Amino acid sequence: MQIAPPPPKTPNVLVSSHLLNTKLSLYSFLVRMDPIVATPISESSNITNFVVTNRNGVKGLSEMGLKTLPKQYIQPVEERITVSNILPQESIPIIDMSNWDEQKVSESICDAAEKWGFFQIINHGVPLEVLENVQDATHRFFNLPAEEKRKFSKENSPSNSVRFGTSFSPEAEKALEWKDYLSMFYVSEDEASALWPSACKDQVLEYMRRSEPVIQRLLEALMKRINVKEIDETKESLLMGSKRINLNYYPICPNPELTVGIGRHSDVSTLTILLQDDTGGLYVRGNNDSWVHVPPISGSLVINVGDALQIMSNGRYKSIEHRVVANGSKNRISVPIFVNPRPDDMIGPFPEVLAGGEKALYKQVLYSNYVRHFYKKAHDGKKTIEFAKI
Repeated sequence: MQIAPPPPKTPNVLVSSHLLNTKLSLYSFLVRMDPIVATPISESSNITNFVVTNRNGVKGLSEMGLKTLPKQYIQPVEERITVSNILPQESIPIIDMSNWDEQKVSESICDAAEKWGFFQIINHGVPLEVLENVQDATHRFFNLPAEEKRKFSKENSPSNSVRFGTSFSPEAEKALEWKDYLSMFYVSEDEASALWPSACKDQVLEYMRRSEPVIQRLLEALMKRINVKEIDETKESLLMGSKRINLNYYPICPNPELTVGIGRHSDVSTLTILLQDDTGGLYVRGNNDSWVHVPPISGSLVINVGDALQIMSNGRYKSIEHRVVANGSKNRISVPIFVNPRPDDMIGPFPEVLAGGEKALYKQVLYSNYVRHFYKKAHDGKKTIEFAKI
């Protein structure tokens, strides 16, 4: 994909379109808003109401034919990615999982988690049809009318476990992110069947079921490297006691070089298992201020270490900063499964890691407190991990 160089310091961000204002007026009528004269959609408060408050999402904004990026999506220059920041010759490891039991496969997994914190796996055992079905289901959900998606917004959702939203934390962000999402916290098969959107629940649940053996084998390999010989009931809770799956949608964006799909951050999970489409746009932090693209590979899954595993391994495994760029010509989707401790678990370096006299780098923290700290602010790179440092 083409990534343009930084724009002038004062880009033109005004949107003045009779068509857009006409559509906005029609929208106001349809949802029975107060009968007021429509203000230009270029006004910040008007866009925020349309996208965030009224839950049309950035997809609704994109579909109105914007030619320039609204100013509240323009990121500071230091948060944008440019050609000069990219290392085209670098790539994260790609690991063939055909022979799970071979020692070299386990070694490759652990080496990648230590050096990169990111790697792709192929021939992992999840059927291609299952991956394609969950991608189709993601498009199907986001192509629903706004009023259908709005049923799963914070105000309307039948459960706190299911949430449709936009950006990351709009209330805390100085600049919004160009992304909509559906987030589903897995409690049980019965609850998911009853409460998750019918447009996608069957395909999502099948994908989660088929991914379970992959997650278990990855964690078993990673634990052996740090002297955890067996994943007992306590360890299983800490490593994979809860799961959340997101369906992410990044619509076509005007001036994509001025904004982000997702800002710089590291995940708070133990592991994240990401299915991305063929669009591209995921970048991983390299050395200094450089970034490495994670190219889409058909049938592959992208694995990354989260903060929880970095803490439990006492820094042996690295939770690495990553980000997603916006795209000016193609819609993009991704489907991450976040494998987490349970909210009421205390996480800290495993005793097995410290048994040889290694000094603990992190304190014991309640996982729900750690997650709360992450979500109360905008994306800010690796700063969340400071919450757990001694």
